[in-house]
Amino acid sequence: MSEMTLSDLGSDLALLLSLLFGLVSLLNLAGPGFLLRLYRRWDYPRGFHYVVGLIQGLTALFLAIPETRIWGGILGAMVLFVAIVSLLNHRKYAYAVPAIFLMLALAPAMV
Repeated sequence: MSEMTLSDLGSDLALLLSLLFGLVSLLNLAGPGFLLRLYRRWDYPRGFHYVVGLIQGLTALFLAIPETRIWGGILGAMVLFVAIVSLLNHRKYAYAVPAIFLMLALAPAMV
C-alpha cells in the first residue's frame, strides 16, 4: 500500500470540489421554484440563475482538469466570495460558514 502524497490529496480534494460545483451548477441551471423565489426575493434579475449555473459549471470543469485547476480555483474563489458577501449582506450568517470552509478548501486543491 503506497503513501498518499500532498499532491494526491490536493487532486482528490479538487475532484470533490469539482463534483460539488457541478451539482450546484445543475441545480442552478434547472432553476427549481424555491431557488427562483430566493433569487427574486433578493432582487437578482430574472435569468440570473443561468449565469450562476454556467459560471459554477466552468469552475467544476476547470477544477476537474489538472492543467486548468488553478483557473478553477481562482474562479471558484470569486464565486464563493460573491456568495459569502451576498449571504452576509442578507444576514444568513449560518449559511455563510460552509461557503467559507469551501473557499478555504480551494487553496490545497490547487496544489
